[in-house]
Amino acid sequence: MTDFGPSRIGISLDLKPHAYDPVANPELFEGVLARRLVAFCIDLVVIVMPVIAAAFFILLFGFVTLGLGWMLFWLLSPASVIWALVYYGLTMGSPASATLGMRAMELEIRTWYGAPTYFLLGAVHAVVYWVSVSMLTPLVLLVGLVNGRRRLLHDMLVGTVVVNNPARAASLRAWIRR
Repeated sequence: MTDFGPSRIGISLDLKPHAYDPVANPELFEGVLARRLVAFCIDLVVIVMPVIAAAFFILLFGFVTLGLGWMLFWLLSPASVIWALVYYGLTMGSPASATLGMRAMELEIRTWYGAPTYFLLGAVHAVVYWVSVSMLTPLVLLVGLVNGRRRLLHDMLVGTVVVNNPARAASLRAWIRR
């Protein structure tokens, strides 16, 4: 008898439970939304500073070339989008599973079943965030206030959850037990 089905080609259809339970582990979600806001601001600065530097370089290059260099300004917009996607993909796909802002705020992003993220998921997470906020207004961020895991709409769509990193969670766990 031959074996047919998804397992034959290396796909598992077993449903995985949520790895992070807000009732059993409240320290994983303590203060996550406020820290995400600060982390976003840090990441925004990290993304915008090289773009401003490139714009300033193009401006100066335009003066040196008597205006010909200013034709490079059209490259600034697509380059900034590519830079943002690479930044989010590389940082969220790193072993820390966190952007520089998230690392500063002691946060990490994981899949809903607990696995670390990877480059493509980090880039898709950024795209879904910017599309959802631009199309549905920033009010979609209020979703995080009404669910226990503090997941925002784009987290739910992509299948991720942002939690405190293990060191912060351990210190919060020790503080809660006091």
